[in-house]
Amino acid sequence: MDFAFDARTEELRARLLAFMDEYVYPAEAVAEEQRAALASPWDTPAVVEELKAEARRQGLWNLFLPDAEHGAGLTNLQYAPLAEITGRSPQLAPTATNCAAPDTGNMEVLAQFGDERQKKQWLEPLLAGEIRSAFAMTEPEVASSDATNITTRIERDGDEYVITGRKWYISGAMNPDCRIFIVMGKTDPDGPDIRRQQSMVLVPRDTPGVTVERAMRVFGYEDHYHGGHAEVVFDHARVPVSHLVGEEGGGFAIAQARLGPGRIHHCMRLIGMAERAIELMCRRAVSRTAFGRALGQQGVVQNWIADARVTVEQLRLLVLKTAWLMDTVGNRGAHTEIQAIKIATPRAVVDIIDRAVQLYGAGGVSQDFPLAELYAGARTLMIADGPDEVHQRSLARRELKKYL
Repeated sequence: MDFAFDARTEELRARLLAFMDEYVYPAEAVAEEQRAALASPWDTPAVVEELKAEARRQGLWNLFLPDAEHGAGLTNLQYAPLAEITGRSPQLAPTATNCAAPDTGNMEVLAQFGDERQKKQWLEPLLAGEIRSAFAMTEPEVASSDATNITTRIERDGDEYVITGRKWYISGAMNPDCRIFIVMGKTDPDGPDIRRQQSMVLVPRDTPGVTVERAMRVFGYEDHYHGGHAEVVFDHARVPVSHLVGEEGGGFAIAQARLGPGRIHHCMRLIGMAERAIELMCRRAVSRTAFGRALGQQGVVQNWIADARVTVEQLRLLVLKTAWLMDTVGNRGAHTEIQAIKIATPRAVVDIIDRAVQLYGAGGVSQDFPLAELYAGARTLMIADGPDEVHQRSLARRELKKYL
């Protein structure tokens, strides 16, 4: 078996690693300083725009999109190690390379299901990094882990759709550059097929009846770099029928198509977050002394570091296998593996980051190191894109089906 990356992947890895060392890591502290001086916490620090310009100049742009017409034309297997590298600085690197959620998923939806007018109006400026977007699916009043529960209504009225509902944790919605929402709601709430009741429509942010009510925090963080997360109300907001994405009743299927790549992208970046945590653990272990010995000479610390390395190597192989299956047999053929990495990766990475926090003591929970924010991001991914328990339930059913 050949575990080596191909020539193009290795070349991009080398360029991306150099970009991270030369530009991204030094920009982390600069971005925080600039943010403190901004008129609004949701404005973008100047250094982020500088990073985007440099990444685009170097050809490190839209790496996530396999469509060669619009993106880099990479396979999932080629993109996986690149996403891992950007995961080491999850607040800056994905945005700098135009590979940050939720824009990535939204661009994939528009590229795959949008018509030519929709692509021209929304996909092209997203690909250029000129605007941002949001995906409005989750709702506060229902268990959104079951997407068939969604209550937002999308009702046809002549040549328009009327959208009424309340969404929350809508990622990216606080960013002033967020210009478009992809909204999932029900066009046929009484339809016999519960997976054909939903549709998706494009709703410009400035549409009358759309109100961004408040920012939602995640473990106390507002996640400024990704445009935050918002509670959004759609009060009889009207859009032309031409804003329908795909077909009526196709919303559930589009959501599944969107979430498949999104789940593996999150897992790829999580491995990078784990690698950053291991690096920080090792640096701390050789630079601090307790009870007469360096922390790295303490047996329990050595166990933490060894276990973390073993875990990351296991996870990486499973993620790469999943990426390879998605490329060779499609998302359906990789369904079990996609669910497996979605269950295993956040859980394991949370544990690794937790050990790193413990090793740093008070510093681990402070703003002086990235560990607390890494922990919050990793722990959230045990819920986002479907909670672990939903994936466990589905995966177990698929395993049991073999014996029935």
